[in-house]
Amino acid sequence: MSAPLIRTHDLWKTYPMGVDNEIHALSGVSFEIRRNEYVAIMGPSGSGKSTLMNVIGCLDTPTRGQYWLNGRLVSDMDDDELARIRNKEIGFVFQTFNLLARATALHNVELPLIYSGVAGVARRRRAEEAMSMVELSDRQDHRPAELSGGQRQRVAVARALVNSPSILLADEPTGNLDSKTGREIMQLFGRLHAEGNTIILVTHEREVAACAQRIVSILDGKIASDEHVVQGEALPVS
Repeated sequence: MSAPLIRTHDLWKTYPMGVDNEIHALSGVSFEIRRNEYVAIMGPSGSGKSTLMNVIGCLDTPTRGQYWLNGRLVSDMDDDELARIRNKEIGFVFQTFNLLARATALHNVELPLIYSGVAGVARRRRAEEAMSMVELSDRQDHRPAELSGGQRQRVAVARALVNSPSILLADEPTGNLDSKTGREIMQLFGRLHAEGNTIILVTHEREVAACAQRIVSILDGKIASDEHVVQGEALPVS
């Protein structure tokens, strides 16, 4: 069996709160995610799921414990190394889209390639391919204000995919969308997973989490359950 794409061991994230008081956002989290898995991290507000997402996405570092991504121990990396990992290994999809208002959809998708130093012709070709993957080739010259919410989220997904990252990390990707558009975005994630992408979805909604293959539930900074989803039923991970 191949090595896991993600492995965490005894991850803690602790915040000091005044004298002799600490808040444990993560309390000894250990789990693995393999390449081409589709995993939902689920939990209520304050459960620690967002903190775990930030650590997995290399936006934050644990107070203690280890995190390996693609065989590299990223929990001990400095800020410059983490920035390179974020750009090369992780594609982010946010609830609020995070698109540049004055840039076209295509230019928004090109941004990670600009930061990676990809030359103009290759950059445009790869951005156009990513737009095609999310079925928005006919909207690449439109600005975000000229797009619907679902189209803006598709642009955000294309931007996340353009560097061919190891992980597509989506934080409440349907949170700002109506139910119909949300279902369309989840269908897109299902198709991207079927094409070989590893997807980690962070959500507090059970119906969104149920679209994944596996649900990791977080409560009070700990893993409360870890289940595979099979034909609508959640089965514990052995």
